[in-house]
Order: sequence, then structure tokens, then C-alpha cells
Amino acid sequence: MKLVRGAWKLLVGIKDALVLLAMLLFFGLLFAALAARPSAAVRDGALVLNLAGTVVEQPREIDPFTTIAGGEVAREHRLRDLIRALDLAAGDARVKAVVLDLDGFMGGYPAAMSQLGEAVGRVRAAEKPVLAYATAYTDDSYAIAANASEVWVDPMGGALFTGPGGSRLYYKGLIDRLGVTANVYRVGEFKAAVEPFTRADQSPEARAADTALYGALFQTWRDKVSKARPKAQLDRVLSAPGEMVRASGGDLAQAGLAAGLVDKLGDRTAFGKRVAEIAGAEARKPAGSYRSIALANWLAAHPEPKGGNAIGVITVAGEIVDGKGGPGSAAGDTISELILKGLAENSLKALVVRVDSPGGSVLASEKIRQAILEAKGRGLPIVVSMGSLAASGGYWVSTPGDIIFAEPDTITGSIGVFGVLPTFENAITKIGITADGVQTTPLSGQPDFFRGTNDQIDMIAQSSVENIYRRFVALVSQSRRIAPQRVDQIAQGRVWDGGTARQLGLVDRFGSLPDAIAEAARRANLDPAAVRPVYLERKPNFAARLAQGFATPSDDGAEDVRARGDLMARLAVERQAVFAQALGDARRLASAQSIQARCIECAGAGPASPAPDDRRIARWLVERILP
Repeated sequence: MKLVRGAWKLLVGIKDALVLLAMLLFFGLLFAALAARPSAAVRDGALVLNLAGTVVEQPREIDPFTTIAGGEVAREHRLRDLIRALDLAAGDARVKAVVLDLDGFMGGYPAAMSQLGEAVGRVRAAEKPVLAYATAYTDDSYAIAANASEVWVDPMGGALFTGPGGSRLYYKGLIDRLGVTANVYRVGEFKAAVEPFTRADQSPEARAADTALYGALFQTWRDKVSKARPKAQLDRVLSAPGEMVRASGGDLAQAGLAAGLVDKLGDRTAFGKRVAEIAGAEARKPAGSYRSIALANWLAAHPEPKGGNAIGVITVAGEIVDGKGGPGSAAGDTISELILKGLAENSLKALVVRVDSPGGSVLASEKIRQAILEAKGRGLPIVVSMGSLAASGGYWVSTPGDIIFAEPDTITGSIGVFGVLPTFENAITKIGITADGVQTTPLSGQPDFFRGTNDQIDMIAQSSVENIYRRFVALVSQSRRIAPQRVDQIAQGRVWDGGTARQLGLVDRFGSLPDAIAEAARRANLDPAAVRPVYLERKPNFAARLAQGFATPSDDGAEDVRARGDLMARLAVERQAVFAQALGDARRLASAQSIQARCIECAGAGPASPAPDDRRIARWLVERILP
């Protein structure tokens, strides 16, 4: 009996301890969430943009369990928030300077970097100091920093530019060795998304298309950096970087200073003292502290306008997938529901479709297009605003637009369709397994993963892909008023930069999201100054806000240590991210359950931003390959 009573007391004690632990955890998280909430009170000082992470059109929703467990979270900053913050700062006397902390910055797509750099340039043009700091500058961070009044670099760091491009993984040799058969159905001479499963190297067509695309994007980067910072000796830096560094005795920071890439060498303390000279020093704080304005507080002090006629803005960002999904993933059901809900609940006068997607599922793309057509059928002007990416399925959802805006370095086109269906008849034979059975029709058991596909299912799959391609071409032809034969010539899965796409008639004008909103107002016979954008987005729940609070970077530069460090460390982190994303792309491509209108090669022009699962898989592989 004593034993039973003792066991009962032990169980009760464990229960009480778990309840107490849960309560402590709950209230601790609640306190952290409340502490992380931005304040609308703003004092004089320097507006700090700590850009640790990447710049995106729409940040992905953060898993609260990952942040609570201390897992790795890739921080993402919304482009329009950064631009709005900078434009507000340009004319506000409370902002004495703008600080660009680029030490943990992992980049963004070329169009996003151009827009952000131009916003920095507008602050500088307003005669307000803009100071940039990093240990290591690469292409993306320098595209922003070049627009600053003062560019600082750590004496142990430097600047190194690589240009877009790089290697891709090809799996043909591996899947042949494993005995996996990749049944590929495609239309488009340049539709290179499936090449990793069918080739061991890049096809001449894909190489020619990538060379033209990356060359155009890099030339735009060079032009904009040269315009923002005329004293930078870009030709010398890009043509002979090794000789330039050797001439400085291997000192990358001194090489950057001699080439006019940076203005000052100094550590964080020295940089902070310089900012304090402009914005004021913090009393009773360590050397290098200065009066600062946090980005979140600055945005909270300047909420979006509430008055005026409503212009709906729907964002199609990320891979287009079937079903439902959170922000940063263009889920067909979710986006179509947001559009229909916005039409029902808001007195929208026009609809702006902001596209930043490499495409994905054709079925989901069509679902989004149909929802946009519902708005068009109600008489609303439809204006498409292409961000960094509007390729393949991203272009499919753009076809209802009355007018299409893009940036010169937007990546678009990729009008092509494909499907991949892996079968394992050779793989199971290698381990002594066979498959057999009876068929009542030619399609019984098809597609057969264990015996392979037959001619009938191959014929049906290829015919379906060809039919969807013809429909894609017809949609573009009708939307752009271009003959189908001409559309077919410029389609074929080829990817174009925004400048070339405008010449081909795939886009109408160059312009930003605000330009598109203003055009939507004009087409609705409204004064552009008297309208307000209504962003049709799902509101984050409490758990998501809590996770965001934990993931929000502070202004003291204490986070994202792996992304900091010297140039070699920075380049190594970027390559690790590329590896993780390549594995993730291959995994999703091989497991896709629908016909795809998707641009895989577009990833080579932007920063690698792998999903958490892809990072974990890549890390697991590396840990087992390396000793």
C-alpha cells in the first residue's frame, strides 16, 4: 500500500511540475511577444535598417515551434516595407540619418535590389546622410550600399563581386545508377527545368538562354552601380579581381578602398561613433552607441492610410502550389479565396496583381487566373505589377491584366509546360524484385511505378502537356494581342529579362508597385492621390506573430553570426544555401503531382532561400559525406 501511495505522490508531483513548467513557458512567451511588439513612439535618431536575411516580396510564415525550439530561421524582409520606410525617412526631420546594416544580408533578386537601391538614392538626394556598413560586400549588398553617402567596411573584410550564374546539379548519372526512370513530358525548346533528370550537362539551348539572361541582368547591375557611385572602378574590379587584390598585398579592404568601392575602413565601434556624430550619442552606453530608430517602430508610427477609394492588391509570391498555404507560398485555393473575399467585403475600384513567382502548378495557376477574371468580369480594371519574378505560371496568372508593369531586371517569360513521372522498374530489378499482373485495359495500373509506363499513358501525358502549352500560347496571344505563331517563337520555355520582354511585347511599361496602383486609379477614373491600397492577405494569427517577434532582428547586430564574417565565410554560406535549394528543387520537381509551368533556372539569378526542410536535408547529407 505504501508503494502505491508513493507512486501516486510521484505521479502527482510530476504532473504539478509539468503544469508549472507549461505555465512558465506560456507567460514567458507572452511576455516576449508583448516585448517584441513595435512601439509607435519615435524619437530623433538614425533609422536603422538591419537587413540580416533576405529581401522578398512576401515573407514566409515562420513556424512558431521552430523558433521556440531554437531552430534555424531564415529572416525575410518585405520589400515594400523597406521602400516605404525609406521614402518616409527622406522628408522627416526626426530621422537624422539612415543606417544600412548589411553585415548579415544574404541578398535578393536583381529587381528587388534595384528598387531598394533607388529608394536609398532618394533619401540621399534629399540631402540626408545614408551610411552603409558590412564586413563583406557582395553583388546584392553592394547594389544597395552604392547608393549610400558613406560606405564603410570592416578592415578584416572587403568587397568581391561574382555576377549572376554558377553551377547546377544534374542527376542523370545518379538516377541511372539507381535504376530510376525519369519519364519526362515537355513542350519548349528552352524548357530547361527537366534537364537535370535527362542530361548530365546543360544543353546548348539552355546555355544560350542563360548566357543572354544573366548577361542582361549583370549589365543592368553594372549600369546602376556606376550611376550611383561613379568613382567605383568597376571595370578594373570585375576584369582582374585577383590582380587588384594582389596589388594591395592580399588586403581586400584596402583593395576596395583603392578602387573607390568603399569610403572608410573601420570596425563597428568606429562606425557607430561616426553615426553618433550625426544622430547623437546614447548616454551611459558603450562606445559606438548612437540614438537609433528601429524599423518596426518607424513603420508602426506610420501606418498605411485608411481613407480614400480602395484599390485591391493581391500578391502572388513564391512557388504556385495546389491547395491552401500561408504567405510566401502562392497556394491556388488560398489566393483565389482572398480575391473573392476581397471583392465581397471591400468596395474595390480596381485590382492590382503583384506577381513575384517562378510559377509551379498549372492547375493552381489557372485557379488564380479565374479569380482575377471574376474581378475583371465585375468591371474592375486589372493592372499587373511584376516584381523580381513573373515566369512560367507567374506569367500565366498575369494574362488577365489590362496592362503589365515590370522592371528592367524582372525575370519573366518561360512560357512552357512540363511534367515528370519517375518509375522504378529498373531499380527494383537491381535488388531482385520483379512485378507482374493482369490488365483489363491498356491503362490498368498505369502509370505503373514498378513496371514502367506504357505507350498509351506516355501518349496521353505528352498530349496533355502539348494541349496545355497550346492553351498557354493562346492566353498570351489574346492578352498581348500578338499572333499565336509569334508567341510560340518567343515562348518555348525561354526566360527573358524585363528589358527584352518589353521589346517583345510581353510587358507594357517599366514601373514599380506604386506606379501600378496609380495606373489602376487612373483606369478607374480616380485621383491617384486619393486612393489607398488594400492588401488582400491573410492576417497572421497569434502563434505566427509570436514567432515573428522572436525572429525579428535586433538593431545591435548580434544575430546571424554564420552570415557574418569575412568574404570567404560569406561566400561559403551562400554556396551552402545554393546546395540546399538545389536539393529542394529536385525533390519537389520529382514529387510534383500535377503538370508544371515553372522556371527552375530563374533561381540562378537570385539568392538561394531554401526552405527549413531543405536546409536540414542538406546538412544531414554534408555531415555524412564529410568526415
